[in-house]
Amino acid sequence: MTLYGRMRQHYLKEHRPGLYSSLILSEKLYPHLLEIDRAARERMDAMLPRMMEAAGVIEELKDHDPMRWVGLMNTLKAQVEEILYSELILEN
Repeated sequence: MTLYGRMRQHYLKEHRPGLYSSLILSEKLYPHLLEIDRAARERMDAMLPRMMEAAGVIEELKDHDPMRWVGLMNTLKAQVEEILYSELILEN
């Protein structure tokens, strides 16, 4: 379990203690967290290239202006993570 699974676990523990307890008692917490993590990584892998294309972030930019490329990539990744957080981590 990586970042997204831990984020979901923290959210459940802090904001949905009943569901968190239920998942622990039914031994479904860990599979649930793994599924959230897998789904988040798949969505990240699908969304980031499309957003890069829409924003015009191309490999030539990486060669000509690496600092701008890094800044744009960080911005796009943060945007995708915000979407993932609201859609997967905070889901009911």
